[in-house]
Amino acid sequence: MIKKIDMNSDEFQVEFELTKEFTNDVLKKYNFVYNPQEEINESIQQGLTRNKLIYDKRFCPCFMVVGQTKEEQEKEDNRLCPCKPALEVEIPKDGKCHCGIFCTPEYAKSLMVEEEINEATHTHSRGLTKLECEVLLKKEQIDAYELESLLEARELKYVDFNLVDTREWMEWVGQRIKGCDYLIPTTSFYQSLEQIINQKEKPVIVYCLSGSRSAYCQKIMKDLGFKSVSNLNYGIMTYKGEILRGDE
Repeated sequence: MIKKIDMNSDEFQVEFELTKEFTNDVLKKYNFVYNPQEEINESIQQGLTRNKLIYDKRFCPCFMVVGQTKEEQEKEDNRLCPCKPALEVEIPKDGKCHCGIFCTPEYAKSLMVEEEINEATHTHSRGLTKLECEVLLKKEQIDAYELESLLEARELKYVDFNLVDTREWMEWVGQRIKGCDYLIPTTSFYQSLEQIINQKEKPVIVYCLSGSRSAYCQKIMKDLGFKSVSNLNYGIMTYKGEILRGDE
């Protein structure tokens, strides 16, 4: 049965303010900070408020509440905010709780940097800073806009990395991303990889047509000890930057 709560009711609004005081106290007690994405915090606070009104406890809104009665609920392993898994595992390991409202200062800062990167790369409002380049090169997947911005930053010597095409020679001749440093075809990957086998500390970005072959090669390179390998998500077919053709 769906339990309906009127968020505009006086009852909800009063409890909502109490919940915000509660989450503020959690931050102070554990030296956490809120998620920079305010809509996440508000959504979780609303969910906590709803559960408080229904169950008289601020059960985590991201998980189901098991048990029909208070006695049954107490016997079950329901998450009560701030829950034990978040305090003991999720926040120390990931920098945030499962719901995302409570974060370490370091994680929150990284989120803000990522938002600034997203704004810069997808609107070209400005170039990337050195720090933003370093953050991008630690990502498992980057998109075409991010790669284009990284190549521009490399030309300005803000960052250095190897751009590797994992397609076949005939595809490379047909079209390739300007700035590509090495052709290392998937079919002869181990032999061709000898070109950069002594550059494992240098960040690498790999790409193919759609992102699938390069993702496979990315895993191999990581297994071989390459420190940082990013994959161009959806490959060259999404790239809008300058393209080269021919065998030169």
